[in-house]
Amino acid sequence: MEVCFDCTQCGRCCHDLRLTLSFAEARVWAGNGHRVELLAEAWPWPDTGNAADPALNWRRETSFAAHVGDVPFRITLRLVARHAGPCPHLMPDMRCGNYAARPRICRIYPLESRPFEAMQPERRLCPPEAWMPGLPVLARGGEPARADARAIIAAHRQAMVDDVAIKARLAAVLGFAEAAMAGEGLAVCDVAPDALLAAMDRALAPDAADAPDAPNTGGPQGPGAWSIVTNRETTRAMLAELGCPARLVAAGFGFLPAFADQG
Repeated sequence: MEVCFDCTQCGRCCHDLRLTLSFAEARVWAGNGHRVELLAEAWPWPDTGNAADPALNWRRETSFAAHVGDVPFRITLRLVARHAGPCPHLMPDMRCGNYAARPRICRIYPLESRPFEAMQPERRLCPPEAWMPGLPVLARGGEPARADARAIIAAHRQAMVDDVAIKARLAAVLGFAEAAMAGEGLAVCDVAPDALLAAMDRALAPDAADAPDAPNTGGPQGPGAWSIVTNRETTRAMLAELGCPARLVAAGFGFLPAFADQG
């Protein structure tokens, strides 16, 4: 099956988004004075996973071990470029003013950056005319048709693996040790670009968080200790029964929900 596509320069993919960046890309973005957020989600992780499951292995490779109370979890952190409204690089004619140096995630779009997930045109922001038959072939048999696109996606995914430890140290430097339950939303750490850039530089220092080669850092409860934020009382109560520190929050600053608040 072939998927045809050609960009119409509608600009929809350059508005009101959070774009996943590598650590190096995030430093450039923050260094230019743009907003970068650190997002966290937590996966309960009993040591019973199927080592032969590629999707499970990917989740393991892009996360680090931590504890919420005495319960083992894995924490996934993402650095995202946040722009409310148009991207700061979007020009009036809807062309990119940063085209040559744009992040990989922009170069990938509308292809799927995450492995084990199919690209679905109906879930993209591009208008119907961008997908008409006869346009250049974007994907064939579920895979990118162009070798350069495959290489960019591979580099983006590798960065998600390579950056796990440095993002954990960044969270420790920022004192950020709260995560949302996976599937329920994302906890958000949002600081000014100059403060984030200073924290990123600190995370790169050899003695960052006193654990230069171990990602299990952060949190007032000790190394590897995290807590959960949720907007669902059923989740908070369940965690409380397990002795896991958790607090109930409302959707808004500091928490991106997947569901409506539940008191």
